[in-house]
Amino acid sequence: MSKNTNRITELFGIRYPLIQAGMIWCSGWELASAVSNAGGLGIIGSGSMYPEILDEQIRKCQHATNQPFAVNLPMLYPDIEKHIETIIKYKVPIVFTSAGNPKTWTNHLKSHGITVVHVVSSVKFALKAQEAGVDAVVAEGFEAGGHNGRDETTTMCLIPMVAKEITIPLIAAGGIGTGRGMLAAMNLGADGVQVGSRFVTTTESSAHQNFKNKIIHSSEGDTILTLKELTPVRLLKNEFYKTLEQAYNNGTSTAELEQLLGRGRAKKGMFEGDLIEGELEIGQIAGIIDSILPASEVVKEIITEFNQAKLEQNSPKFSFND
Repeated sequence: MSKNTNRITELFGIRYPLIQAGMIWCSGWELASAVSNAGGLGIIGSGSMYPEILDEQIRKCQHATNQPFAVNLPMLYPDIEKHIETIIKYKVPIVFTSAGNPKTWTNHLKSHGITVVHVVSSVKFALKAQEAGVDAVVAEGFEAGGHNGRDETTTMCLIPMVAKEITIPLIAAGGIGTGRGMLAAMNLGADGVQVGSRFVTTTESSAHQNFKNKIIHSSEGDTILTLKELTPVRLLKNEFYKTLEQAYNNGTSTAELEQLLGRGRAKKGMFEGDLIEGELEIGQIAGIIDSILPASEVVKEIITEFNQAKLEQNSPKFSFND
């Protein structure tokens, strides 16, 4: 795959149009630098970091790789101004914004030479992001882990709908964790893909080993999208989820759900390894993940399978004559 033949590789200055999602509690400098060194785009997930932690993470990432990497910046982060100051100070080349209005910071970031990408879950928000001046969008389908769109539009439906309406580069996300999945998304109109869950189960991921083991032993149907009244989130079913399910059966109010969720539950599950009371955010693709590998091996595995599937696509079994 040539660096000069793809809008995403050209935009980011990377070898493969493969982006590692900036996931809270899982995406520190070790993972981001490993993915970038392997030819993809690594992302530091700043949503779970205090400003001083992000400062340290960026410095370590810059020391570990001379390749481009990005920071994911949730717009609802309470100290977002400090994160932006840090990003500008260290001349981070790319920022992925999410969970908020892209108009708020896009022009400011771009005035400092930063490439801005915004994460969306619908055609409506993709168009708003394009209007705000972002350089690319990530369209994330219902299959994705973590915080999700309310409309439950699947990736297979969302990508061609967004591709039809926007002119800027499009990155597909949600339910993609293999080379065949990557090729399918690009056949639907995406210029590249963002992969989250598959990178959670890498040796460089900062996710707790308990969480990684839980993922590789999960099966189809073990994740569910819930808490739509607050912020929709896809997670693995565990005792915490059963408590939520019981609360729904009892007609619990939104305020009571918020109290039940509390604070720090994602950290408890994903970072500290509490598989009982923690929130275990992961995508539907978890059902086919069965190994913990170095991030470089995951990149190699995905790209190798992508290239093989692309060759097979040209075989007679995919040719139909009138």
